[in-house]
Amino acid sequence: MHFLCISSDLAEGRCRAFSVAGVSLFGVRRQGKVHLYRNRCPHRDIALNWHEDDFLDDSGQLIQCVHHGAQFLIDSGECVTGPCTGEWLESLDCLEDSRGLWLTD
Repeated sequence: MHFLCISSDLAEGRCRAFSVAGVSLFGVRRQGKVHLYRNRCPHRDIALNWHEDDFLDDSGQLIQCVHHGAQFLIDSGECVTGPCTGEWLESLDCLEDSRGLWLTD
């Protein structure tokens, strides 16, 4: 397991970027649950963001790729609009305990 951050460092409705062993990841907290994904758009295999911790659209309801506007459901990582519709972000397993958030993959 790899420690990512203390729980309070990922607030409700917010995102946070992480790097573990050279792999770029990000987490989103929605309705109290953390969803963790590899930071790679399935359309072009490039990072989703330009600015650190900036992964959501203006409404804060969808993950968005800044390069071509593909949008993904936070809960599942499914692309619902854009050039990779029907594809998925790579989901990673995480655990949250009293010490914080952990990557378990």
